[in-house]
Amino acid sequence: MTAHKRNPAGRRRRKRSERSVKHQLVGGLAALAAFAAVGGAVVAWLPSDSARTSAALKPVESPKPQETTGSPEPEESGAPPSPSTTPLPQSGPGTFVTAPGGSGRVGKGTPLRYRVEVEKGITISPEDVAAQVERTLADPRGWTADGHSAFQRVSGGPTDFVVRLATPATVDRICAEGGLDTGGKVNCSVNQNVMVNLRRWVLATEFYRRDIVGYRSLIINHEVGHFLGHGHVTCPGKGQPAPAMMQQIKGLLGCVPNVWPYDSDGRPVTGPSAP
Repeated sequence: MTAHKRNPAGRRRRKRSERSVKHQLVGGLAALAAFAAVGGAVVAWLPSDSARTSAALKPVESPKPQETTGSPEPEESGAPPSPSTTPLPQSGPGTFVTAPGGSGRVGKGTPLRYRVEVEKGITISPEDVAAQVERTLADPRGWTADGHSAFQRVSGGPTDFVVRLATPATVDRICAEGGLDTGGKVNCSVNQNVMVNLRRWVLATEFYRRDIVGYRSLIINHEVGHFLGHGHVTCPGKGQPAPAMMQQIKGLLGCVPNVWPYDSDGRPVTGPSAP
């Protein structure tokens, strides 16, 4: 009988013990789940934040200019990536947008009035091109140093010449009107048109890879020089500045890069005549 009376109590104790174990197990699992959830959130957050930090420290390289047709010319191979992302279409509509506004007169004498135009479809501001042309023609090392040339930019009325930034095909067409073959690669001055090839404006040449803006001044000085009646010259000697009227795109022939027709002392930078 005594054994019979203790059995129910023992069963009750075992049940209470089992219930306690279950409560502890469930509580432990819940705590573990909560910890895992928190830990999982921490694990998910830390790599993301670290990745953002690492990404912020990585340098970002500017893309190279995208060309729509053809491959880079030999003179452009090996050039460092340009900061510009300007598209370089091969052809355009042949119609132009005139840069608004104008400039004061620079130089002595009656100024030559000129407009600046950019072919439609080119994603370069006409105002930006006009500013570069103005700075070039106003520089004391430019053509005004001859003592009689003067310039003034206008956006309307009569003009003496027009500086036009255009696609290679448009440059070829207009230059051909004066019997010149620009081959889709170079600039020209024909009649009253100073034609600037978009490729040259954006990519310059191998000799001016690190001074594209300077090369733009060379384009203006060279082609406006033709308009003023100056012909081609060649390198005057090894180590000397290349004349602005030298066809530098074909090579420097021992000269060093230079974009100005005059030096800072007002002396002409020139050389022997060339075809």
